[in-house]
Amino acid sequence: MNTLLSGFLRQCVAAVVVLLGLTMLVGVAYPAAVWAISRVDSSKAEGSRLTDAAGCTIGSSLIGVDPQVPPGAPDPYLHARVVGAEDEPMATGDPSASAASNQGPNSELLLENVEARRAIVAAREGVAPTQVPADAVTGSGSGLDPHISPAYARLQIPRLARENRMSTGDVSAVIDAHTEGRQGGFLGEPRVNVLEVNVALGHTPPGCRAP
Repeated sequence: MNTLLSGFLRQCVAAVVVLLGLTMLVGVAYPAAVWAISRVDSSKAEGSRLTDAAGCTIGSSLIGVDPQVPPGAPDPYLHARVVGAEDEPMATGDPSASAASNQGPNSELLLENVEARRAIVAAREGVAPTQVPADAVTGSGSGLDPHISPAYARLQIPRLARENRMSTGDVSAVIDAHTEGRQGGFLGEPRVNVLEVNVALGHTPPGCRAP
């Protein structure tokens, strides 16, 4: 009897030791290590927030926002691809409306929206519809893509230069400074961060809040 009791107690002690050890390992040490690694680049851990010269949080470099102006008003912004739900020709640029349309290549609705967007972008930039690149009239899978192709960015240079009272060379330099290459040199395509360019052009979206 004493032998059985002693064996049972030893097993209980071993179980408690294992429980405490695993608790410290996966409940304390592992979360602490993950937190410490996240501090290596804390800007990404905090949502990759962008701030202006006044320290005002103006958005995230990872979330696409397409600033809009009233109809007929001067438009000094670099525009993103379709942001938000794709069920209307031009989305409003509200990140909370993120949604994929799930429209396939044979969808008549998708074709109608693409043609409507192509006409809108062509009229805004003063070019022929055939000059509008594909990413200007389609959204990403998430609807939150913060980047556009260099081709779409270059298409907007004449308007940006005119409305921002800059030379086309200066605008091109700003866009080049915020153009990222392929990831690792071979993944994806070169891309331009829309929000970063607009900030560099001196534009702060409304609703800015201090950090």
